[in-house]
Amino acid sequence: MKISLDHISKRFQQHWIFKDVNYNFTAPGTYALLGANGSGKSTLLRIIAGMQSPSLGKVHFSINDKPADASTIFPHISFCAPGMELVEELTLNEFLSFHFSFKQTIHGIDIQTIIEISELQNAANKQIADYSSGMKQRVKLVQAIFSNTSILLLDEPCSNLDQHGVDQYRSWIDQYAKGRMVIIASNDEREYSFCKERLLVEEYK
Repeated sequence: MKISLDHISKRFQQHWIFKDVNYNFTAPGTYALLGANGSGKSTLLRIIAGMQSPSLGKVHFSINDKPADASTIFPHISFCAPGMELVEELTLNEFLSFHFSFKQTIHGIDIQTIIEISELQNAANKQIADYSSGMKQRVKLVQAIFSNTSILLLDEPCSNLDQHGVDQYRSWIDQYAKGRMVIIASNDEREYSFCKERLLVEEYK
């Protein structure tokens, strides 16, 4: 799997967030999109995911060295971001059953095991609306990390997590993200210290 950014630029009204980003991401590989708040790293991650269009330029996808249309990439991508909405009327059991009806779990791990790994088994039958912000963030992370996809895109993955939650996140990445393309948008080194490649978005002004 390969994602190529070809002269990607993004503008909101008359303000250019970033200009002329050229970069290649390949799987396996670990990448960090870095920059201060407002630098555009989250926007760039959404463009990479195909969730937002650039103002200029194009994102190219390839699978097994063959060009792939952006519309066919969804099954290969997992995404997690602080603003991502959960179906809060559902219980955790119901939500994960719904999510994993569209994507397989990684390594064949079943939903009950995912709930135990996330340490949310005591709340598995409660509505997600009743969860704390940290619990909701863990749900967002596990639905992404435990999906059997070759691309894992995480925006500020440790938002709302305490130190134990951060430690959980790092453990999950170490165990379950091997062999994948992992792209982290962050300005918190705890979230991206394992990334081998780093792109400073503020350099593209």
